[in-house]
Amino acid sequence: MMISTTYEKPLPIIDPGTKPFWDAAKEHRLSIPHCLNCGKHHFYPRELCPHCHSDKLEWTDVSGKGEVYSFTIARKPAGQVFAADVPYIIAMIELDEGPRMLTNLVVSDVETVSIGDLVMVEFDDVTEEITLPKFKVVEA
Repeated sequence: MMISTTYEKPLPIIDPGTKPFWDAAKEHRLSIPHCLNCGKHHFYPRELCPHCHSDKLEWTDVSGKGEVYSFTIARKPAGQVFAADVPYIIAMIELDEGPRMLTNLVVSDVETVSIGDLVMVEFDDVTEEITLPKFKVVEA
């Protein structure tokens, strides 16, 4: 008898504007919009550059490296499906390329995290269709 496991946490809704991000994540690449007019990256995906309002955008892979800009420790689950995860960290990561991303920070001890910690993206294949980028602290 086969045991079927299912992912019970909420999954992202993929739309045409975010599909390139999720397609890249499935291939374990972090890809974000880059403006061909002003040369800046941005995140979250949108149709116009938030820096210069140009619509000349392309998706580019970025390093996946950055640092903790801000974070909070969740000590109460945001629903029963998150109960086994507490405590966990929700962090704002500033990528080396400039944009900031709200994400999960995967650590063994939440009390050791500090603003400015260096981080690197890792990928969690949660279903056949969805891979979630998360970040982990790395040594300097």
